[in-house]
Amino acid sequence: MFDSEIKIMDIIWNSDPNGVTAKEISLIAERTIGWNKNTTYTVIKKMIEKGYVKRDEPGFVCSALVRREEIQKTETQGLIKRFFGGSKKALMSSLLENETFTEEELNELREMISKR
Repeated sequence: MFDSEIKIMDIIWNSDPNGVTAKEISLIAERTIGWNKNTTYTVIKKMIEKGYVKRDEPGFVCSALVRREEIQKTETQGLIKRFFGGSKKALMSSLLENETFTEEELNELREMISKR
């Protein structure tokens, strides 16, 4: 999924679960991303074609056909494959070497690992 599509999906996921109008999406995108209406509508239409978003009438109401967790999983797998040669260990090593974690975050990570 392209970054532009993820930005639109974030707006949809964070809106009413019953859907949000394309107009409302464009207003939010204008305010938060700086996009104009045409850009937003173009991205929405492409997402409908790809099967990420469903359009209902009346009112051009958009709702997500994919869950955030599905996209996170797919994008994470792609990241691991592209940048770390498929190695989850290499990803974790990079995070641990290049990021600062609080003691609480480290404890939470240890707990997650021990439960696997």
